[in-house]
Amino acid sequence: MSIMVGQKAPEFTTSALVGRDITEISLSDYSGKWVVLFFYPMDFTFVCPTELVDFNNHIDEFEDRDAVLLGGSTDTAYSHLGWVKSHEDLGDLKYPLFADVSKQMALDYGILHPEDAVALRGTFIIDPEGNLRWVNVNDLNVGRSVQETLRVLDALQTDELCACGREVGGATLEL
Repeated sequence: MSIMVGQKAPEFTTSALVGRDITEISLSDYSGKWVVLFFYPMDFTFVCPTELVDFNNHIDEFEDRDAVLLGGSTDTAYSHLGWVKSHEDLGDLKYPLFADVSKQMALDYGILHPEDAVALRGTFIIDPEGNLRWVNVNDLNVGRSVQETLRVLDALQTDELCACGREVGGATLEL
């Protein structure tokens, strides 16, 4: 299945690392909130922790927009736990890391790398009604921009026309 902007985001239920606890989460747990769902290729790699730390550094800005962050990969929640315990910069993540061990989420969201069988760096913004509003997918070797994710989330939440390059909190276009 390939998901497109404007469609309902695929539902999921999966295990996740929340703090130091492993629990089950579902997309429906966050109904009524904006969700920023992001996939990274795998634990114990080099680009991925830079992204996870940057999202964590900006969590207050996402929360100010009534948005939750959900990050994850095709690794297990136990792998996530080992990684955050062993990587000083990941020790205080304030958002769940989901485990897409079956790779069904990556398939449903259209970002499973065909040769490497890991998730591409996909970022999805889902509105409070469960509709997919924005998709950004990066190559395995290129980290995403958390600032761009915030910029787009801010623009989507205005529900108005927003020009290219509109800064967070900037003016919208009038007809």
